[in-house]
Amino acid sequence: MSDFDMRPDADSEWEALLNQLRTQPSAQPRPFFYGRVQARLAAEASRPWLPGWVRRPAYAVLLGALVLALSGDNAAFASAAAPAAATAPASR
Repeated sequence: MSDFDMRPDADSEWEALLNQLRTQPSAQPRPFFYGRVQARLAAEASRPWLPGWVRRPAYAVLLGALVLALSGDNAAFASAAAPAAATAPASR
């Protein structure tokens, strides 16, 4: 059996505790808190979200070509190898 069943005045104890918490003054931020938050937001807004090397077109094109080369299914290599196989003499 739980301890709660043996204490008939548990509800009143909880109510007293909650009333104590309600009468406490609300928490206030430290001085200059909002000024620091605004300064941080302004600094993040002025900073670009892309790294510097990505914003240069040559690096972006190189990165795109690398992604395409690595994500392919090797169809370009298979088509380049097919004519060489077709010109080889058939051996029996």
